Amino acid sequence: MDIRCVLLDLDGTLVDTWNLYLECYLRTLEPYAGRRLTFDELRALHPTSELGAFSRAVPAERVAEAHADFLRYYRLLHAELCGGVYPGVAEALAALRAGGLTVGLVTGKSHGAWAITRDLLSLGDFAVFVGDEDVSEPKPSPEGLTLAIERLGVEPEQAVYVGDSVNDAKAARDAGLRFVAALWAKSRDELPGFLERVRAERVWAEVSEPAELVTLVNGRRSAPGTG
Repeated sequence: MDIRCVLLDLDGTLVDTWNLYLECYLRTLEPYAGRRLTFDELRALHPTSELGAFSRAVPAERVAEAHADFLRYYRLLHAELCGGVYPGVAEALAALRAGGLTVGLVTGKSHGAWAITRDLLSLGDFAVFVGDEDVSEPKPSPEGLTLAIERLGVEPEQAVYVGDSVNDAKAARDAGLRFVAALWAKSRDELPGFLERVRAERVWAEVSEPAELVTLVNGRRSAPGTG
């Protein structure tokens, strides 16, 4: 079936926010823990979902307060710690849109954090945004992807999902979407292990550069008037 829609993960796929997120979490949680958490302690909170991480780290009645503090740090530190848009991403997004494809985001990022990144980086407009607050379960649950294609009115077979994690691959598989593994942000050391894990989740394609995504998707579309 003809590809009509490209859905993408955001952090680690389109933008480099690793150091920014890490520092914002650590600063936010320090008053609650009484000290700065270690990286392993933070990782144990599964911070791929902002609200989920805070719900595991602070009392329930203070989750909203902690998240507000997080967003304050996120804006304050964005210019200093955000690594920006990965090379070639802006051009690839523009090419996908120019080719008539519907382009959307499905991410664990909150709407508040996305608003800051959207205003400070140039990524263009997206037909749909599904973020942390929109789902009851974060990835690897397929809920976010299912919601996105329902909002867009496309079938799973007409969409692909592009991401940089095993959770992204699992979510795509369970939602019935073809998964494209984005490799451009992976270091030489982490790439082999990532590929081994992600290939176990039924990867449709692997792309090393954003431009390859455009070529891949255009190669799987029908010629005008044929589908």
